[in-house]
Amino acid sequence: MNARKQMLHVLGLCVAGVVLNVAGSRIPGLLGIPLFLDNIGTITTAVLGGYLPGITIGYITNLINGIHDPTTAYYCILTVLIAVTCTWMYKKGFFDKWYRLIAVILALAAIGGGLGSILTWLLYGYGMGEGISAPFTRQLYETGKMSLFWAQFLSDISIDLVDKTVTVVISVILLRFVPEKLKSRFVVEGWRQTPLTNEERKVVGRDFSKGMGLRSKILVIIAVITLFIAVVTTGISFFLYHSTTLNDHILQAKTIAQLAATAVDGGAVDRFLEKGESAKGYIETENELKEIKGASPDIEYVYVYQILEDGCHVVFDLDTPEVKGAEPGEIIPFDESFSEYIPNLLRGEDIDVVISDETFGWLLTAYKPIRDSSGACKAYAAVDISMDRVRMNEVSFIAKVVALFFGFFILILAIGLFLAEYNLIMPINTMALASSEFATNSEASREESVERMERIGINTGDELENLYHAVTSTMRETVGYITDVQNKSETITQMQNGLILVLADMVESRDKCTGDHVRKTAAYTRVIMDQMRKNGDYTDILTDEFVSDVENSAPLHDVGKIKVSDMILNKPGKLTDEEFEEMKKHTVYGKEVIEQAIRIVPDSEYLREAQNLAAYHHEKWNGMGYPEGLAGEAIPLSARIMAVADVFDALVSRRSYKDPFPYEKARDIIRKDAGSHFDPTVAKAFLEAEEEVRRVYETHYETSAGEKGT
Repeated sequence: MNARKQMLHVLGLCVAGVVLNVAGSRIPGLLGIPLFLDNIGTITTAVLGGYLPGITIGYITNLINGIHDPTTAYYCILTVLIAVTCTWMYKKGFFDKWYRLIAVILALAAIGGGLGSILTWLLYGYGMGEGISAPFTRQLYETGKMSLFWAQFLSDISIDLVDKTVTVVISVILLRFVPEKLKSRFVVEGWRQTPLTNEERKVVGRDFSKGMGLRSKILVIIAVITLFIAVVTTGISFFLYHSTTLNDHILQAKTIAQLAATAVDGGAVDRFLEKGESAKGYIETENELKEIKGASPDIEYVYVYQILEDGCHVVFDLDTPEVKGAEPGEIIPFDESFSEYIPNLLRGEDIDVVISDETFGWLLTAYKPIRDSSGACKAYAAVDISMDRVRMNEVSFIAKVVALFFGFFILILAIGLFLAEYNLIMPINTMALASSEFATNSEASREESVERMERIGINTGDELENLYHAVTSTMRETVGYITDVQNKSETITQMQNGLILVLADMVESRDKCTGDHVRKTAAYTRVIMDQMRKNGDYTDILTDEFVSDVENSAPLHDVGKIKVSDMILNKPGKLTDEEFEEMKKHTVYGKEVIEQAIRIVPDSEYLREAQNLAAYHHEKWNGMGYPEGLAGEAIPLSARIMAVADVFDALVSRRSYKDPFPYEKARDIIRKDAGSHFDPTVAKAFLEAEEEVRRVYETHYETSAGEKGT
């Protein structure tokens, strides 16, 4: 399916999700059902489409519902968290079994009921409203066993548990009707390369970095930048809101105080103090003050005091539901916070608004003088506004800003990670994986490695695509270079092996007793080493490189004979003791010859094995060999292998001083001398590889048998 069709499917899913959410939030109200059901579309979309569609639908739905009821917009953070939770739990298999759905319901109820209840408290405080959970809240609170906060919290959790149970059940039923083939069409993808299979995505999606991975770094960068902007913006907004709110309340307090001062007849103040409610006009003035107080819900107290040296003499003090006002004539001591203003008050002057936190709580107080017809100050009208109410409004403001921001914040993170996933992380990780799997062991594997990189097809249209093409081009050139180098290396190796055989043949041509000895012994060493590897012997030594080095350098094991006299080398009879001692020196001479080559090529393991073969192939397992009398594993493994091959070929070959031994007799001698002359492990491998040994033996038998006096 092409990208356009898939995008249409995703858009259709999103529209359906919004419709389900809006319909779910309206229908219960019309039917009088005490449920919300406003997350059916969010859950369904999150399960089918993944994080981004689910979060987007949750956020948009709250904004749409906010047109009808602005307060619902503040709860978008809850809907977004529900989308994230459902997507994660679906990916973890919680929607596969009915009993796992219990965990889904509990998680969603904790978000919608628990966090939702706390958010409501921060936004509006708790009261005995008429919401869905109000009746249950009232019942719990009236038991007297819990505070209003906990009564509301428990009520919200209980109601939401039922709501989320019904919501999840409806969502699961809807999901059951979606065909499996159709589900894959709703997943939002933004491939900027050849799409990967699910298994490939799992491999590429792993974080193999030693430190913080690219995905985490992008998440941190987006989060830090967004949070920084949010903190700065919220801080500025709060400062402006606080300043504006405080100024508004100050203006309101001054205005109400001025109205109260105007309502009181300054010439009647003394009469009101003396006679109280029985004084003419007192009740009418008090009622007018009550009307003034009722003009604003922010007004906490309204009162009229006559300020004298001994304190505040009450003229009027209106009752509140919580506090009964003082009686006329009662004297109230000055609050300490007013001490600096007392001289001004005694002189009947205006004073600034006072914010105090003493006898009657945290209050913002405005005083206005009440004057008689002569202009003399007879009393002060005072208005108190509760700063707790101001603070609650500020907390509500912050809660609204944060609630709106965090929903948007999660949406931005989802969009940022989505774009980063398909434009950076997936392409880079796919390139890295393809590069790490670059194989050089054969021309076919090298070509496959390049083709694997070329199949990625990154088309981000930016520097990453340029890097991809550069890497692909470099790999293609590298493969060509490696192939060229390997071809030249193979040519050099062939030349090297050819020169070794030529050199070995030159040495062999001087010894008329050996025949095709160098080639046969090389073949036997390979047979022995292959069998030892099958048996699991010396696995740390018998590497491919070691086997190749020993086989190719085997023809040089008798190179030291080039320094032995022809008279001794080709003597037809038995050698004297002196002659045999000279013949034994061919091992020392061979070591010296190859040592000269090693000085020229010091890092050649090939030459070092050749030196071991030349120097020690006549050493014996029991230490009775020559030239150094080494024993056991002190003898290099290559030399112990050559010892078996060399002796066996000498036994089955014709010499001027003997006839060839039958194959079976030579084999029995190897078996008999295992553990004395030969390494028993090497001898065992030789005997077990009889089929291959016979093949080599028979291949060279006619040549050996046809030689005369060699």
